[in-house]
Amino acid sequence: MADEAQLRDLLLKGLAGEEAAHRAFLTEAAASLRGFFRNRLRNAPEDAEDLVQETLLALHTRRDTYDPQYPLTAWMYAIARYRLIDHVRRVRRRGVHNSIDDHDIGEADPEYEASDARRDVSTLLERLPAKQRAAIRLVKIEEKSVKEAAALTGFSESDIKISVHRGLKTLSRLLGAEAAP
Repeated sequence: MADEAQLRDLLLKGLAGEEAAHRAFLTEAAASLRGFFRNRLRNAPEDAEDLVQETLLALHTRRDTYDPQYPLTAWMYAIARYRLIDHVRRVRRRGVHNSIDDHDIGEADPEYEASDARRDVSTLLERLPAKQRAAIRLVKIEEKSVKEAAALTGFSESDIKISVHRGLKTLSRLLGAEAAP
């Protein structure tokens, strides 16, 4: 496994545009993270690899947030720790998950199409104010960053975050009201 200096060097080269260095960083980080998660998930080793992959994805998508003035492993393990905390909360909230392989799920429903889901989402979004609708569409559906959404709409980043939060809260209320008998 690579040490702090090697990992840092690989990440910084990756940030400078060296694709091979970034790939090597992710490979080395994965090796370190596997040990981190296996030590903490001794009762659920099958979840360790999922968390490694989630953390690698977070490291990749948030690599521009790394501040070279600070130790890389502290940043990397902080992200891993948050992933682990989220996992523990999910398990507590939902209970232990059962493998889908143990269940007969039958054939796919021929009546269902992805276009139905898109139409449902569009219908729900139309019930929101334009600002919230635009923010949710850009950030949650098109998966643009808050910064990109702000640039596209002319709103501030704070405005985008608040609009997404309020819009999702409103959608949650709307769906709850529709589901109530």
